[in-house]
Parts: sequence; structure tokens; C-alpha cells
Amino acid sequence: MNALRSPVLLVTGAATALGAVLVAVNVYDTTAAPPAAEAVVRVDQAGYVRGETKQAYVMGPVKALAGARFKVVDAEDKVVTAGRLGAVTGHWNAKYPSVRTVDLSAVNTPGTYRIVLSGTAAGRSPAFRIADASELMTPLVRDNVRFLQAQRDGADVLPGILKHGPSHLADEHATVYADPHYDEAGEELLDERLTPTGDTVDASGGWFDAGDFLKFTGTTSYSTAELLLAERDLPAMPALSAEADHGLSWLDRMWDGDSGTLYAQVGIGAGNDNVRTDHDVWRLPEADDRLDVSPGDPDYTIKHRPVFRANAPGEPITPSLAGRVAAVFALAAQRTADSDPDQAREWLEKAAAVYEQADTDPDPDKPLVTAFPSGFYPEDSWQDDLEFAGAELALAARELGDDREGDWTADAAHWARAYLDSDVKGTLNVADVSALAHVDLTTALDGDRSNGVGAEDLYKDLRRQLEDGVERAGHDPFGAGAVYDDFDAVPHTFGLVATAQLYARATGDTRFAAFAGRQRGWALGANPWGTSFMIGAGEVYPHCPEHQLANLRGSHDGKGAILRGAVVNGPNAAEKLADLNGFPTMKKCTAGPPTGAWTDFDGKGSRYVDDVGAWQTVEPSLDFTTTALLAFALTAQDKNR
Repeated sequence: MNALRSPVLLVTGAATALGAVLVAVNVYDTTAAPPAAEAVVRVDQAGYVRGETKQAYVMGPVKALAGARFKVVDAEDKVVTAGRLGAVTGHWNAKYPSVRTVDLSAVNTPGTYRIVLSGTAAGRSPAFRIADASELMTPLVRDNVRFLQAQRDGADVLPGILKHGPSHLADEHATVYADPHYDEAGEELLDERLTPTGDTVDASGGWFDAGDFLKFTGTTSYSTAELLLAERDLPAMPALSAEADHGLSWLDRMWDGDSGTLYAQVGIGAGNDNVRTDHDVWRLPEADDRLDVSPGDPDYTIKHRPVFRANAPGEPITPSLAGRVAAVFALAAQRTADSDPDQAREWLEKAAAVYEQADTDPDPDKPLVTAFPSGFYPEDSWQDDLEFAGAELALAARELGDDREGDWTADAAHWARAYLDSDVKGTLNVADVSALAHVDLTTALDGDRSNGVGAEDLYKDLRRQLEDGVERAGHDPFGAGAVYDDFDAVPHTFGLVATAQLYARATGDTRFAAFAGRQRGWALGANPWGTSFMIGAGEVYPHCPEHQLANLRGSHDGKGAILRGAVVNGPNAAEKLADLNGFPTMKKCTAGPPTGAWTDFDGKGSRYVDDVGAWQTVEPSLDFTTTALLAFALTAQDKNR
């Protein structure tokens, strides 16, 4: 397992036919005559929103698809529409050289449907629904929240269907250590042993970051911010609010206002012979508390997990972490401004304190302190984080009548200009929050300009982010706006969906609506592999994620519970999957297809594997899941429909 990420299992009656989905054309009728030619149909398995542009894909031999027809049938097998396949969108791989579209936009009656091919090709899609946005998206948000509940650490856990008990109780009195030193690759700890600073901190609680049990301030603050933003749209979802509270509580412990110290990480993922790490053993999280270890034992740091700082006490804080944590605290202030103004002011002061301590002139030759080693969560940009903090501080000040509103708005505009002028601009993901910052800064500016920045500049950059995705999608047979052969293809995709929704709300410009729908569809099944990349969404989804708790307590054989709501990385570069992880205590996963069953659908240098050892493709994580959650929440309450 790698600290960069980790996955889970699922088998339903329909999913037992997963092997057939992967290799044939008629998934559900195994007695049918052989098809005219092998073809496969890819749909958004979570469903299409009424009124939106709806598109599915068929891939197969060129001649077979040229003469193929389709029909859409409802749950009673009644034909509701039919026609010829759409235009060729491109070449995928040798076995499936032709990709064509199926336009479903005319189907708007709520219900459950399938696509059936006929003529020179035969095939049958998984089921998909058509319904109103709220009806489709809100259950997906609830499932995302279930994943967060399963990721809880500490005493306040929710056992749920994976029967997870209290864990890492020793974190309540965790020892703080000096920064560790790593080799250039970030794979081996160079220090013979870790060096304690003499300080301790209560680092209990929070969420496991991914399929392992590490906890990071960077990913937790990103995810908590997205929960608080989603809560604006879905305020009547108590479980969502409870998880936002859970994240806030842990981040509050990671900030020591008395000493001016922000703690960055709990646990260590890369060590040496003297320092065993979270990634050296496959176990249940509660097992760590039962270890009988003494200082100096290699396993001591598994039970008594080290805590590392983002800054020395009172010294400047790495700006990416300072900005993001300050933004979260300011969002918490906005959240309680009406119901509990005194508490809101406390959150505002904490936000201001963290923000004031941000290092606004970091050494460009050194990596930002995001994690240890930094390669676990590398990040180049930081101006966007400070823009995010300034915007949320200004909006919190406005809510509370604080006269610092104007100063923070000007600060946010300053950092927005620095970001816009930089060469590290990206799109929404754990390493770039500019989309979130831009939208709320336009609200703070309220039609004005400051430091050379106005709403039109921020909207232009949001269009840049979306247009980059549109350009990539225009060259991809499945209309994907993300990059297949790199990490985080799925969360980047959901980031584009969320950004399109945020842009449309801020401007009323819906030009990216169809693009957003296609991106959501790609992540939920309308992709070459025909799988949803969110566990539990649709008929075909990851069954064997690299996730210790799910593997040991969940459905590794298809008969138990699944890690519902978790979002995985999705496809990655084929060469990155040359070696899969393995541990003696890892349970063999038989719920999904054999590892090689997906090979027919690999292409463009990318590969997808649903295997418990494939952290590169099926490890879920906090930031993956909350980016999807925000996209679903915004879509559920789309005011532009």
C-alpha cells in the first residue's frame, strides 16, 4: 500500500455478471445466441438528470458498429426510443477500435432503462435511471457521507456495517517529533530514529486519509471545507453536518493557538528497519492499540504514532496549509454566525491567527510542507489557498459585522492576482482550491475591484479551468476531460463537474452544463471499462479496493458489506501497475473479476485494475470522495435547470 492512496468490494445479483460485462455483449441473458459481433455499451450507471444532455457510448469493431442500431427499453422491456448509433468519436484500442455515441437526450420520463443493440452488433447496457437532479444526487451524497463515517478514527467512531471499533486511542497523548529526513525518492527514512521535540499533543479523532490509517491536516482541511460548502446546499442532511463537525473538531486540535503551532500529520508511512510504519502491516485499526511495545521497538511508532509539525512554534506556517485551515475556520464562523455569534467569533479569531502566521515568502527551491515525505501529497501552488482564506475571512467578517472585512477582501484579491499571474494554475483538486476561492471572492468583492482583480478576472480563470477540460474531452473518444494515465483522474473529473456548477451559479452562464454531465457520466460508468468509480453506485463498481478495514471486515468474497460511497482513483498509467501490493494478512478478494479481466478495455497508455493490491487504481481517499460529494450536492440543487 502507498500513502498516496488505497480501495473496496461489492457484489449484487447484477454484479455477479461482472465477468460477462467485461468480455461480452449480452450481460444479463447468458442463454442468448452469440451476438453478431462483440460490442459493449457504456452508460452513466448512477443515472441521467431530466432535461440534461444525455450521452452513452458503444465500442466495438468498426464494421459492426457501422450497421448497428439501438433501442432504449424501460423496466418492462418496452421500447421508448430507437435509432442508429451516432458519429464515431475516435479509436480506443485494438479490440475495440471504434467508439460511437448514443444520444439519450430525448428520454426524459422518470424510470429505469437499458440500451439494447441490434443489427450488425449486439449488446445490452447496465441499467440506468432518469430522474430529477435531487432524486439522483442526494442518495449519492448520503453514500459519500457513509464512507466518511467508516473513516472515523479515535473514540467517537460509528461501527456501522464494517464493525469498526475505537482506534488509535494513544493519539490522545501523541509525541511530537522533529521533521524526518528522506532520500530523494521519498521512500526511505534517512534518520536512524525519529527525534522527539519534548512536546505532546492530543491528535485523536479525525478521519483515516485513505485505505491506510494516516491522518493529514492538508487532506482533512480540504475535505472539511468541501463538506461545509456542500452543507450550504443540503442543510437538512444531519449526517453531512455531523461529519463536518467531526473534521472541524480534529483540525481544531491540530492548531495550538497558544504556541502558534500547526500540526501537519499523524503517523508515518515511510520508515526504515528501526522505524516501522503504517504501510508495513495490514491490520484492523483497533489492533494498533493492543500492541505491547516499548520505546525503541520498531513497532513503537505503529501504536504510539508520531506527530509532525507544519512549523516550529511561533514560526511562519507553510502557506498552503495555513490558508486552507484558516479558510475552514472562517467557514465555520460563517456557519454559526446567526445561531451562535459568540462561537462564530471564536472561529473567526482562530482563522485570523492561522492566516496571519502564513509564510507569504516560501523558499521556491524547497517543496511546500504538505506531508512527510512531501511526495505523498506534492503541491506547487499556495496563492490559491491564501486567496481562499482571505475570501472566507471577509465573508465571515461581513456576517459578524467585523471591520476587518475590507482588509481581508483586499488580501484575497492580492493573492488571487498572484495566482492568476503564476505558472502553477490547475483545476479543482486537493492541490488547487482556486475554483472555490474565486467564487467566494466574487461575493466578497460585491461588484468592486481590488488589487487589480474583479469578478470578470475570476470568471475568466474559471472558464480557463473548464475550457482546458473541454479541449481534452474533444480529443478523447469518451469525452473525458481528465488525464487517463496519471494519478487522480477521477477526482479531477469530479472537480470539473463541481467547477462547472459553481461557475454557472455565479454567472448564470450554462455553456458548460453538457460538458459537466458527460464528466459525471464518465466517472460513473460511461468510460472504456464500463465501471462506476464510486463504490455502490450502479451495477458495476470497484469490488476489491485497497482498503484495510474493508478487506478484513467487508466483502472480500462478495457476501458481506461494502465500503459504500468511497470514490477511487480510477485508471492510471499502465507502467505504474507493474507491481501490486501484497501482505500476508491481506485477504484474497474473489468478489470482483480476475485481475486480467479488465485488460481488453485498457488503452491510450492507461490501465484499470480492480484488485486489493492495486492502490494505484482502487484506493479510495477523503479528497476523492468529498470532491465527488461537492459535485453531487451542487448538481442536486442546480438552480439553472
